[in-house]
Amino acid sequence: MSEEITEEETATTDEESPLQSRSASAKNLEVVLDIPVKLSMEVGNTNISIRKLLQLSKGSIVELTRSAGEPLDVLVNGTLVATGEVVVVNEKFGVRLLDVISPEQRIQSIN
Repeated sequence: MSEEITEEETATTDEESPLQSRSASAKNLEVVLDIPVKLSMEVGNTNISIRKLLQLSKGSIVELTRSAGEPLDVLVNGTLVATGEVVVVNEKFGVRLLDVISPEQRIQSIN
């Protein structure tokens, strides 16, 4: 005797359980977790004419728009993700995060 599979039985066997769905999502996330991104800290910035830029030499001082003591911007691939302050760890500079921008805030800043 041959067994016939009805459409209803096929639908239930093709559906993933919530546990299987979470497992698939975790595997999908694993694919992107090792992709390198550029993390940078911005102390400040300024606009300068080409004439003044060409006049810069060793010892020149360029005034930035940010005040001393103001938090730095932490950027990932050029997108603001946090603010922080400079710290020294084992004779190297580091950044202590003070505020992390939520994904919702990042989306709002694009609009």
